[in-house]
Amino acid sequence: MRRAKELLFNILVWASAIFTVGILIAIIGFIFIKGIGKINLNFLISNYSAKGDGGILPMVVATLYTVGLSLLFATPIGVLAAVYLQEYAKQGKIVKFIRFATESLAGIPSIVYGLFGGIFFVVSLKMGYSILAGSLTVAIIILPTIIRTTEEALKTVPQSYREASLGLGATKFQTLYKVILPSCLSGIISGIILSVGRIVGESAAILLTAGTVAKMPKGIFSSARTLTVHSYLTANESGDIQTAAAVGIVLIIIVLVLNISTKLITKKLNKAKG
Repeated sequence: MRRAKELLFNILVWASAIFTVGILIAIIGFIFIKGIGKINLNFLISNYSAKGDGGILPMVVATLYTVGLSLLFATPIGVLAAVYLQEYAKQGKIVKFIRFATESLAGIPSIVYGLFGGIFFVVSLKMGYSILAGSLTVAIIILPTIIRTTEEALKTVPQSYREASLGLGATKFQTLYKVILPSCLSGIISGIILSVGRIVGESAAILLTAGTVAKMPKGIFSSARTLTVHSYLTANESGDIQTAAAVGIVLIIIVLVLNISTKLITKKLNKAKG
């Protein structure tokens, strides 16, 4: 009976894994089949044309701008907030309330963030439809992810590391940046990688804060259209599924390149630490 239950459990686990991987392969395969014929050098490096013969270079630049600025704003705040909650704050009602607020932020639909960003950044702070307004809005969206993953990474550092460092005469701050943070760097980087995927895939919040201008952005105060917004508008307005799928392929490649680059940087930092 025990072997039968174990066999059934193994079958369910393998079936779930195969089903999950199968869905992923089906989605990526469908996008590649639909959009690969549209991709060429002109599509990647030329400016957009409403006639349909232009490229997506302005949208690629706008997307990279948004990723960079969002991480620039969110990463320091998220990591420092997690360090405070895990290493400095007394585990009382205030910390519980902060964690509850963080978890609540993670569950809010992105359209609500977009409405907030449109009212606060675009109108109240008079930033207008701009990459900066969109990046600040997305930075708020990814904060819960960075905070929670950084907290979990900090928890993986053994308490003996802290005690040994303090016992050798190091201050709490020295222990933090010389012992604790280097020991959980890979976990923090993993949270940032997850955030990159969220930034690249965001559309509703960007649509309401950065706008839909399909021109090469002149700076962070320019209105722009990211790749996800462009894919949505292309499929929704003109019904051009092939172009929308081609944009999806480019998005997948950008995320893969960013993730691989981040992993390589993390490995080099770990080797240098070792």
